[in-house]
Amino acid sequence: MLKALIFDVDGTLADTESVHLAAFNHAFAEEGMNWHWTTEQYTQLLEISGGKERMLHHWRSVQPDIKELEGGAVLATINRLHEIKTAHYETAVNGGAVSLRPGVLALMDEALKQGVGLAIATTTSPVNIAALLRHAIGSDWRTHFLAVGDASSAPIKKPHPQVYLQVLGEMGLSAEDCVAFEDSANGLRAAVAAHLATVITPNGFTRHHDFQGALRVVPDLNAVSVSRLQEWLAAATVHRARA
Repeated sequence: MLKALIFDVDGTLADTESVHLAAFNHAFAEEGMNWHWTTEQYTQLLEISGGKERMLHHWRSVQPDIKELEGGAVLATINRLHEIKTAHYETAVNGGAVSLRPGVLALMDEALKQGVGLAIATTTSPVNIAALLRHAIGSDWRTHFLAVGDASSAPIKKPHPQVYLQVLGEMGLSAEDCVAFEDSANGLRAAVAAHLATVITPNGFTRHHDFQGALRVVPDLNAVSVSRLQEWLAAATVHRARA
């Protein structure tokens, strides 16, 4: 019996990455960093989970001899850039720059009507989650979810399964009772490490990733229903029994 659906956020619930990219570049310009990430660069950087981690990786790549100076000056700069970036992203989302991907809201509504719970498992910040879901669902968005795991509650980023294990524990459910939804290889690795069957909906930034081990890879959630998910889970169980 399927008891909960667990969703990643960026790239899975919504095509947010182009807006995140614009927000990063806005922060770089405002702070005079002389950085400007192209779509190609950002696509590669998305293989690193976490905005701060991506910036630090980039900084080290363009300035290999960088060191923490005067009590953490580099970290302070990264934190300041991330604050500016997050504020710009939130403003863009509130202005309608991002909407949920096809089929997401319909699947959520169907799940709730059938008594199947919803949860969030992401490495993004609480502010980013709230901005997106408040705009897409409403000010009461948090009441729709049994659990929300994010960068503040699960600091070890994907592909580590920490955020999924946290969410499963908070819901009091086993992985066999749930299906995860992801868009990236790191997300899939995290979910699989938590023993979750995972549906992948790639986007323009992740369609080249390796999704071996996914329950299904589909373009979006338009044709995905609770009954379809249960069929896929049953078929996977039969396949494992025959293997």
